[in-house]
Amino acid sequence: MRKLISLVLVAFATAALAQSPNDGQAWWNYVKVLADDNMEGRETGSAGYDRAAAYVVEQAKAAGLQPAGVNGFYQPVKFRSKQIDEAHSSLALVREGKDEALVLGDDAMFSTRVDLAPAVDAPLVFVGYGLRVPEADYDDFAGMDVKGKVLVILAGSPSTMSAALASHYQAMAQRSATLRAVGAVGYISIPNPASMDIPWSRMRLSRVHPSMALADRSLDDATGIQLLVTWNPDSAGTLFAGSGHTFEEIAALGKERKPLPRFALPVSIQARAKVIVTDVTSKNIVARLPGSDPKLKAQNVVLSAHLDHIGIGEPINGDKLYNGAMDNGSGSALLLDIAAHLSQAKIRPRRSLLFVWVTAEEKGLLGSRYFAANPTVAAASIVADVNTDMFLPIFPLKVVTVYGLEESDLGDVIRQVAAKENVAVQPDPEPLRNIFIRSDQYSFIREGVPSLAMKVGFDKGSPEEAIEKKWLTERYHAPSDDLNQPVDLGAAAKFEDLVRGVALEVADADQPPHWKSTSFFKRFETTSVGR
Repeated sequence: MRKLISLVLVAFATAALAQSPNDGQAWWNYVKVLADDNMEGRETGSAGYDRAAAYVVEQAKAAGLQPAGVNGFYQPVKFRSKQIDEAHSSLALVREGKDEALVLGDDAMFSTRVDLAPAVDAPLVFVGYGLRVPEADYDDFAGMDVKGKVLVILAGSPSTMSAALASHYQAMAQRSATLRAVGAVGYISIPNPASMDIPWSRMRLSRVHPSMALADRSLDDATGIQLLVTWNPDSAGTLFAGSGHTFEEIAALGKERKPLPRFALPVSIQARAKVIVTDVTSKNIVARLPGSDPKLKAQNVVLSAHLDHIGIGEPINGDKLYNGAMDNGSGSALLLDIAAHLSQAKIRPRRSLLFVWVTAEEKGLLGSRYFAANPTVAAASIVADVNTDMFLPIFPLKVVTVYGLEESDLGDVIRQVAAKENVAVQPDPEPLRNIFIRSDQYSFIREGVPSLAMKVGFDKGSPEEAIEKKWLTERYHAPSDDLNQPVDLGAAAKFEDLVRGVALEVADADQPPHWKSTSFFKRFETTSVGR
């Protein structure tokens, strides 16, 4: 009887919520604060980020959410900030005993996501996509001698494996484990020209911006990698000169996700790196809407979004402030607006909703990695994560793209919710972009929590696809991702309805979601209260 009464109350509250207007304006008002110049781009550990975090806490309190961090609403996270000192660093190819100096920024650039060794001198070997995937019976290292060498890799994957599986094996933790297993000392990654979100001319601008690693070295995914270099595709021909292959040949195969050849390169790499390391502390924000069911309220459905962006950087068209309105002021604002709507409608689902705004996503999902490994609630109580990151409401919402659609019961839930809104549902249409591992739901997946992320989708070949591509080229990780850009408020409102609908369906269901028996990620599942 108690369960029936609870469901009736939720039904009445949901009906009231449906009648309340949601035109997207309230959501945009939150974005306008988070992406204001005063927040200075919300760089992890900065004063601007702290101001944004304080605003989120203030709004969470206004919505009646309870503190669920370790220090009120906050969960402090410690990092090591790492910045390349280019004036004392260099890269060169060595061919037939002669050095060929490279221009940092033009030809290639160091990545400080790894702990760069001061000096690396090693032969180069091209290993295709650089993947070893036992589940797909795929191994780019079969028959290859790579011990003590630096690998050259084209970003991407073969079409013989799913987007989710391919993305997982391209994550830093898997790359690191594979390199240690085969004895390689590092790798050079060539972006796939067919899937570059940002042109090299803009990528190069961020090369001296600090990277970060968690101070807790047990959570360092890049252990053992001594060198990581990103190579300009326009300069990649020099790597393959004299090998019997051309980069044009390699790129054409990679565009179609076809098998790639593997072979030794007739050059070596000479790398000298100086890195400036400092300590930084930032904060995750955790707030809870307690559930109404006496038993199920101990379980938590997570709604996550990253609050950080990339702060102040190299100027583009005279503007050096990277506001991050869509990335990810949009997702952080969505969580605030959902909380406010639930408060106004007095909705209390059976399970608790845990709102988590994480830091350092732009540094490699570090805030969510820390939270998922050190949750401020019982780990076993987390039954699902629905993550929102840069969902791009820049044209009408007719189709929603779902990352992780086929992996768990959450895919069934979003299909049901979207059908009510007359929105089509599709899996990842762009597997080469590796979106599945590029946002915070992946941190929860690694801890065994059924998770997904969504965005406003498009049909392949449609005008909407061209609009998004243009947005990525011109605004992604650029100062122009600010408040002076076209936004479809109706799409944002409908998208919010979808996310809220999924969260409430999961929170009110008799059983928590489970991984599909066919999902690779089921292996991370743990025995717990929720699963």
